[in-house]
Amino acid sequence: MILLVPADVLHPRRPDEHFAAEAEAARAAGVAVALVDHDALADPSGDADRAVRRVPEGGGTAAYRGWMLDSDRYAAFAGALRRRGVDPWTDPEQYRRAHELPGWCSDLAEVTPRSAWTVGDDRAGFDRARGELGPGPAVLRDYAKSMKHHWDEAAFIPDLADADAAWAVASRFRELREDVVGGFVLRRFERFASAEVRTWWVDGACRLVGPHPDTPDDLPGVGPDLAGIAPLIAGLGLPFVTADLVRRDDGEWRVVELGDGQVSDRPSTIPPAALVDLLPAGDQPREIGGRRPST
Repeated sequence: MILLVPADVLHPRRPDEHFAAEAEAARAAGVAVALVDHDALADPSGDADRAVRRVPEGGGTAAYRGWMLDSDRYAAFAGALRRRGVDPWTDPEQYRRAHELPGWCSDLAEVTPRSAWTVGDDRAGFDRARGELGPGPAVLRDYAKSMKHHWDEAAFIPDLADADAAWAVASRFRELREDVVGGFVLRRFERFASAEVRTWWVDGACRLVGPHPDTPDDLPGVGPDLAGIAPLIAGLGLPFVTADLVRRDDGEWRVVELGDGQVSDRPSTIPPAALVDLLPAGDQPREIGGRRPST
């Protein structure tokens, strides 16, 4: 196993500062580390082969811990690695399924808010999705990301029955997001009563439970109940994902987001070594913040 992390833009022989601690922890654990050029990977016209030129040829299997890539650019990244004789731990189709909501939402329908989505960001498709979900409050996002920090203007829709008001939120979302990924996603609004928990899964098993990166010091008083969630995540057949969970006001634990673990941010209160332990050569589940994974 080799760990790939982005290089620092100004000092390309060093890891990006955000991932430097994980790179150091990997080296301490005996895991090889190589740097990739994230800017070249993320640019649609970028040269993926040039971006991975520092990755040793025939290096075995590579896990990435870095900034988010869209699914097409990840596919180019994986192709460039394979041309160097390196197998990506997560293949492009697996990455797309984890990274884009339509890839996982239907399989987790029992434990995630009801959703409808469009292909593209036009008004006609938005109105069809709005009709599919039906009247009532909803939260807007695209396949990969929300604009939750612009809650009132670009995320929350008080009533989908108000077509013009709903479209005003979608239009503002499109303006702020600039490059909408895939299309619009409408999710039924649910009331939550706990802090978010980020759970980390390897080959369908929960290996790590900790806070969400936005609230690194905040964990709910009771750890998440994974009994109904674990079989569904295992059924996705994905090698490395995160699932963000929150307790609804009726006590049910809900999945509010699934993501590829390679590009999911690590909360500052989780030690870097805990992420390194999730690589295939890692150890057994770790207890973080007083929370032990259980099913």
